[in-house]
Parts: sequence; structure tokens; C-alpha cells
Amino acid sequence: MSLLKFKKIEIETYKPGKSKLYRLKNITKLSANESALGVSNLVKKEINKKIKISSYPDSKSKNLRTGISKKFKCKFENIICGAGSDEIIQIICTLFLKPKDEVVVPQYSFLMYRIYAKIAGAKIIYANEKNFKISVNEILKKISKKTKIVFLANPNNPTGTFLEKKELIELRKKLRKNILLVVDDAYVEYMRNKNYESGLKLFKNKSNVLILRTFSKIYGLASLRIGWGYGPKNIIDAMYKIKPPFNVNTKAEVAAAAALKDNNFIKKSVKHNLFWAKKLKKIFEAYSIKTNEVSANFLLLNFNKCKFSASYIKKKLENNGIILRGMQSYKIKNALRLTIGNTDANNKVIKNFKKIFRSR
Repeated sequence: MSLLKFKKIEIETYKPGKSKLYRLKNITKLSANESALGVSNLVKKEINKKIKISSYPDSKSKNLRTGISKKFKCKFENIICGAGSDEIIQIICTLFLKPKDEVVVPQYSFLMYRIYAKIAGAKIIYANEKNFKISVNEILKKISKKTKIVFLANPNNPTGTFLEKKELIELRKKLRKNILLVVDDAYVEYMRNKNYESGLKLFKNKSNVLILRTFSKIYGLASLRIGWGYGPKNIIDAMYKIKPPFNVNTKAEVAAAAALKDNNFIKKSVKHNLFWAKKLKKIFEAYSIKTNEVSANFLLLNFNKCKFSASYIKKKLENNGIILRGMQSYKIKNALRLTIGNTDANNKVIKNFKKIFRSR
């Protein structure tokens, strides 16, 4: 028996969306909110250029940060890049949290907020949602003297709902000034909804807000693990002191810098997403499957009023090679999350739903 001692951290490990069905080869994976159209041709062209693999990457990702600052009209020195926005979340928790501190997260929210906060020793406090939507009032009810951070994604994953501009501003105004608000803009590029505004635009000059962004979603760079954070310079400077020195690899930085320049790919992706999300939503509602308002690149499918259960539909779809995201990890009952796929994938989903509902 080993005499070595280590911390026992009581957390539920993050379980990614299923990506394989061992019985089948032709899989349609709609469980991870990945880009429906893949990646832009400009990115493919850039990453095929020679990269000196034997050299370390730029530890401060200067070229990419320059591109970000120009694209989003924000300050270069207030940007930090990470191996996905996950790493930025981890750095925030390491910097701000100590044991017995409290972190408030919405009831149904991205799992990594609670995982990294718990690893840092903090207590996770869950704010109830109303009809699967983040509630400002419920968050404020959970604030205590021990609250250090409030994490939220807008639009929210996995529910697809969002806080309106005025609600987000209200939340920041009513939180104590010494509480850090972290707004995750992961799906911002898809948003074409009235009364919505990104965290970056709303809080660019705030001293107590950090914004998260990712290249894993609409830009299609999920496997390269690249994201960024934006916040007050004093906090960003402190984050640089504790981040791993070469956390962003050169290929990821080159690809992300190229992705920022391809506006046509983004427009095409948004148009595709809106068309198919609306079409799929209409079809699901005809089967009494309730969904969120079209927002990001996914729909949360609620089967409470449907004649079939979520588990029955999931099994039927998987038998035909289609994978949706089960909601057990989020503790949402009788629901599935569906990523808007490419045209072939979406047509396959429609065909299979029609077949399922004709069969009984």
C-alpha cells in the first residue's frame, strides 16, 4: 500500500458528450456544440504553412492578441490567451479563490465553473433558474459575505436561454463591487437576438468583470484548444504571473489569428445556424418537444409533453448513428441537447424523428 498522500477532491468529473458508438462506423455527432461548417479555408491555408515545431511558442501570444484587439476594439494589454477558455477559468479560480470562499453559479451552467472552483477549495452555491433561464434575483439571493465570484455564460449552456442587456447590467450594479463577475461569451457570434448584448461590449472598461471567449465554437478550432479572456489590466497581469509559460501552441495561435480575419465564414455559419435552428425547432414543436428560443448553435429538447421520453429517443437515434447530449450531468430530467449540424446531419435528424414518430 502506498504511503504517499494526496488531496481527495470530491467532484463529479466532467463527462464530454459521447462521440463514439462502437457498433457503428458512420456517426453523426451532435453532442458537443462543435462548428456545423468545420473551419474556414483561410485557417486551413495558414496552418498548412511551415511551423518550426522545435521552437517554443510565444508565451504571450502577441500576434493573436494584436488580432483580437483590432477585431474587437479592445486593449491589447487586457487580453490573456489560454488552452481553451477552460484554462482561463482555471487561472481565475487559482488567483481568486481559497478554501471556504463561495462561488455562485446558475443551477444549469457549464460544468467547468464548478469543477475548477471546487478544486480551488471553494463552496459552490447554485442559483435557481426560472423556466431554464438564469435569474438575476435568484443569483442575488445567494450572495453572502463569502461570495468571491459569480460565473455565468450568456447565452447559457446547456439551456440556450440568455439574459437581456438590461438584466446583465442590473446584475453587475446590484452585486457588491468586490465580487468578480465572469461573463462567458462562448456563443456570442451566433446571437442575433433583440435586447442581447455581449459581455465584452457591456463591460469592456469595468474593474470587476472578466469576459471569456473561445475559438472552439463558431471558429471550429475545438481540437486546437484556444480561448481568451479580457479584463482589468491589474487582474490580467496577475493571471500572467501564474499561467503556464507556453500554454498556447503555435499552430493554435496561427489558426486563431487567421480565423479572426475570415468574416465571410462567420456570416455563412450564422446564416446556416439560424435557418436550421428555426426549421428544427418548428419540427420538434410539432412533436410536442419544447425547446428554447433560437440563440446559440444548439437546442435544449424538453420531452415532458412528448409521447416519448428523452431516453427512448436517444436510444433510437443512437441505433441509427446519431448522438445527442444526455442531460444527466446537468441534472436536467427528460431532456437532450442537440447541436445544429451541417445540412446532411440535420436532414438525417429530421428523417429519423419522422421515422420514430410514425412507428407508434
